[in-house]
Amino acid sequence: MNVPTDFTSYIRVLKFATTPAWEEFSRVSMIAGAGIVLVGTVGFLMFVIMSYLPGGI
Repeated sequence: MNVPTDFTSYIRVLKFATTPAWEEFSRVSMIAGAGIVLVGTVGFLMFVIMSYLPGGI
């Protein structure tokens, strides 16, 4: 592992990185939030279905 080469590649990537615009940030946040809500809803529905099955939780 060549540490100086790895370090320079990390610096190069950080120089290209930029802060996203507010519109891009809010869009990504809404999509991530929708995904979290969707996964939570599916999990809750599975819990409810499993609760009503014989031998459920």
